[in-house]
Amino acid sequence: MSVNTGKSPEPAANDYPCARNLERQRELYGEALGVKVRRLQAALGVSQARLAKSVGLSGAMLSQLVSGRRVKIGDPNVLARLLLLDRQVARGGTADGTRAEALLAHVRESRPSLGVPTSAGDPVEALRAVATPTQLAAAANVLGPRFPAIAELMRRAATDRR
Repeated sequence: MSVNTGKSPEPAANDYPCARNLERQRELYGEALGVKVRRLQAALGVSQARLAKSVGLSGAMLSQLVSGRRVKIGDPNVLARLLLLDRQVARGGTADGTRAEALLAHVRESRPSLGVPTSAGDPVEALRAVATPTQLAAAANVLGPRFPAIAELMRRAATDRR
């Protein structure tokens, strides 16, 4: 017979892998994916299954990511669509249901990349493609003491305008 002591039970042993996975998500994505997904669901007024379909995941896979049973989004295109959607929502792209549906359709049909150029073109332009001038300057300040050549390239990308 179980006695209720009023205390919360200890987490089950099988909950620890999920906790580690959620921490790993914070390292990879800046926050646990469940936080991001719930924020998007609230802003867009959609179910988890609808959100999953819009970014190119199955509902089951998104559920596993949200709960921490899985750590990473393996498909870079899916991650790029999720990040695109998150940026659009952060910019206020969800005033009403019609606009939310249009945004979800746009994201579903998009072919975004993670912003990393695939050719070995101009490194200054490659840096500009993935970061703002403020971000580049801040990174240059951090890298400067140990990696002065890389820091100088970042400073050029932050300031040069052709």
